[in-house]
Amino acid sequence: MGYIKEPAGIDFVVDPTPLTAEDRKKISEIIAYYKATGRKMPLAKSTIKPRVATKSKTIVAQSG
Repeated sequence: MGYIKEPAGIDFVVDPTPLTAEDRKKISEIIAYYKATGRKMPLAKSTIKPRVATKSKTIVAQSG
């Protein structure tokens, strides 16, 4: 694995991001569905929230 240089003004965050209770619940549901069916759970587009890290905090992008 090679060295990755951070672009100017961007900080890569290596710390784990704390999950909300809602996130934990959704992840548990997805895992339970996979164990029961052996297939990936179909997700609605609106449930996916990309996270963008900044120097001081993590911002959750709002869709729509």
